[in-house]
Amino acid sequence: MAIRELEHTELPFPNGWFAVEFSKNLGVGDSKPVHVFGEDFVLFRTRSGKARLLDAYCPHLGAHLGYDTRVIGEGVRCPFHGWQFDGESGKCSLIPYTERIPNEAQVRSWDVQEKNGLIFAWYHAEQKPPEWDFPELPEFSDPDWSEARTFEFEMPTHVQNMNENNNDPVHFVYVHGALETPPTELQYEDDGRVYRAISEVVKQTPDGPVPFKLVRDCWGLGLAAVRFEGLPGAGLLMFSSTTPIERNRTVSRWLLTATNNIIDTAGAEFMEGITQGVMHDTNIWGHMINRARPVLCDADAPLATYRKWVRQFYSEPV
Repeated sequence: MAIRELEHTELPFPNGWFAVEFSKNLGVGDSKPVHVFGEDFVLFRTRSGKARLLDAYCPHLGAHLGYDTRVIGEGVRCPFHGWQFDGESGKCSLIPYTERIPNEAQVRSWDVQEKNGLIFAWYHAEQKPPEWDFPELPEFSDPDWSEARTFEFEMPTHVQNMNENNNDPVHFVYVHGALETPPTELQYEDDGRVYRAISEVVKQTPDGPVPFKLVRDCWGLGLAAVRFEGLPGAGLLMFSSTTPIERNRTVSRWLLTATNNIIDTAGAEFMEGITQGVMHDTNIWGHMINRARPVLCDADAPLATYRKWVRQFYSEPV
């Protein structure tokens, strides 16, 4: 057996809220196939504007509800024989050629919410209902902030590896070219679901070096808001959701915004820099293994704390 197989520990899917699409990409009456959490789904927006997510396969003869389907009112119609399924309950509401609907004629309906420009689904390995939530960010509805730009990419790695970057300040030197390891403070909230990482950074500008704070708020294993603080009367924000497609394939969706007074200068530079910067990580993420018991040094204390914290988001021991 290869060393990679011997030393790699497969991580399960974590529990939590994960984005399945940008809100702007799903209009009223739209439907589309979605593959996340190792499973197939149909995502659609009802005629009243609600985003819904159902298991993909019709209980009748197994047609995929995400292909050639039609949104009917608050549900979808199977393209094969016209069975209709309610988006909220997943129950079959109509079989057009018979009166009696079998009790088993239903598919699972998933908990969904929509905020911050994204559509989120709740995943739990034991099918437990949502146990925690995350906030609406005021910047996305503030007229003084720009319309959010979107960015999306996939990586052949586990979602935890990507989220872990926030707790690895040393890698900014060797991967991203920082001159020194930025001082970083970690704050874990009492309820345990949220943490904040604050790093002191210096950015070179035409007027000389300017000190900034890089503030990262993280909810669960995959949701993060990154803010640059330090520009008087201005702000920069990146909000991201990193979602497991398969155990070792992940999609990350970002929304980037800045105050209108800097959107064409520092805002544009920020957005270009952060989207290009993540590409420096791709060779690392795409070829690493997961060590269940990594060898850590004293400087890795933030990583050790983080790995203990993430255990709460798994139903299986990790």
